[in-house]
Amino acid sequence: MGTNAVGAMVVSGPEGFVKGQYRKFNIRSAELAPGDDYGMMREVLGRRFSRLMRENPRTGQVPREEYEAMGPWPDLVLIDGGRGQLAAVTETLAELGVSDVPLIGVAKGPDRDAGREMFYMAGREPFMLPPRDPVLFFIQRLRDEAHRFAIGSHRIRRKSDIARNPLDEIAGIGPTRKRALLGHFGTAKAVSRADIADLRAVPGISDEMARAIHGHFHENAE
Repeated sequence: MGTNAVGAMVVSGPEGFVKGQYRKFNIRSAELAPGDDYGMMREVLGRRFSRLMRENPRTGQVPREEYEAMGPWPDLVLIDGGRGQLAAVTETLAELGVSDVPLIGVAKGPDRDAGREMFYMAGREPFMLPPRDPVLFFIQRLRDEAHRFAIGSHRIRRKSDIARNPLDEIAGIGPTRKRALLGHFGTAKAVSRADIADLRAVPGISDEMARAIHGHFHENAE
């Protein structure tokens, strides 16, 4: 969503969703451009499997209780995306030495219609499932749950970011002006880099306020 990017992982087992094993990933890389889905996929899957390899190396059988406490290796990883996302994840896991976890990319069909999803797997042509296939319904439920969890995590992070923001240190910047600045520029860092003319272009920001904002960040940078 441009700012406060998060990745989300949900887990399902024989008894349904395993919410204790859900994970959210705040995207850390400052080099990723907003909307770089492939880069964010690489970061999320890289972090998840790197940790899994540290905490639960597959060195023979372990007791079920211990296995579940550490978080089990997945029997299958479903990726919300198509051929490009699948390629990015496959490359990331190969770099970690993980080659035996099945991966499937699930992409929305034409016009993003639910029920016309296209599935991507290594070594075979893309395929679709019959419209009323129970497996298709199950995968749609998994995707919807992942979206729900991701959106909830994003809102919490964005709300926290807005609540605690460098803009609060500037005299005259209240909630309305702060929302206007963040809505226009996306992040406080982008505001700090803006020149006076760009700041004046924000609704509610006068010439005097634009100079005050610019001066605040300019002085702090010196």
